[in-house]
Amino acid sequence: MARFFGRYEHSLDDKGRLILPSKFRAPFRAEEPNHGFLTPNTDGCLALWTPEEFEVQMTEMQQRVADNPADRNMVRMWASTAHEVEVDRQGRIAVPSRLRDFAALSSDVLVLGAIDRIELWDPTRWEEKVAPEEQRLVSGTLD
Repeated sequence: MARFFGRYEHSLDDKGRLILPSKFRAPFRAEEPNHGFLTPNTDGCLALWTPEEFEVQMTEMQQRVADNPADRNMVRMWASTAHEVEVDRQGRIAVPSRLRDFAALSSDVLVLGAIDRIELWDPTRWEEKVAPEEQRLVSGTLD
């Protein structure tokens, strides 16, 4: 199972493509075609899943619906907004415009390892969301 760690600053090109950091590419090339799955994340970023981890997420979503019918709409939204993306030879993925709009991605993108997935963040949104925790970590007061 792939694990992702680290923080990288990248940018979208004019066609809405993003180059993945080289350290993140191998799990997406494990089988043909070279692909992954992009989904909106509840924190306002995008999540990029390997095919294997996407299967795990789908199983968890199906279990949620079976256990709690009230979650059906959440599962519907997640599945209907998921997008399969190809990782090309240069390590690029095309980020669909509706997902770029969701995550407020325009030019600069933070590409973050989030253990079981890669997260794509607008730098301003990242600072607003994470700055307080990051400051606590730096100051040594993180509990």
